[in-house]
Amino acid sequence: MASDYIQKRNHSDKERWTCIYPTYINNKKTIAEGRRISTSKGVENPTFAEIRDVLSATGFNVIVENKAYPRDKSKELVRGRVRVQFRKDDGTLVNPSYPSRDSLLHFAAEMIPKLKSRTNPVSAPQQAAPGGKKKGKKK
Repeated sequence: MASDYIQKRNHSDKERWTCIYPTYINNKKTIAEGRRISTSKGVENPTFAEIRDVLSATGFNVIVENKAYPRDKSKELVRGRVRVQFRKDDGTLVNPSYPSRDSLLHFAAEMIPKLKSRTNPVSAPQQAAPGGKKKGKKK
């Protein structure tokens, strides 16, 4: 019944787009926690924004939703889900270089470490060096 409903929808309908959670490519997660690729190919704590940037630069139609991964039981509860359109309305692939979800996950995991935000992290402003004049009671 549900498959009939899905098959009647166009590929351009956002409900038909594929969901990608950052947990899928997080090498700090286990398979039971939701990781979908090997730890050697994964990325340390990816964000939905990094996945969005990589996929939109590749030419995919991407939207971000404020959803949490259902298996994530952590206290910090990382939110964010990326939806990707794989097929056009006529059924052809949007980007033939990436025909499946797995190929797209591997590509995102390969490209995220090369992002400027990962290679040149913005450092926090430095504190004033200790020393200098000390204020206190006058003798």
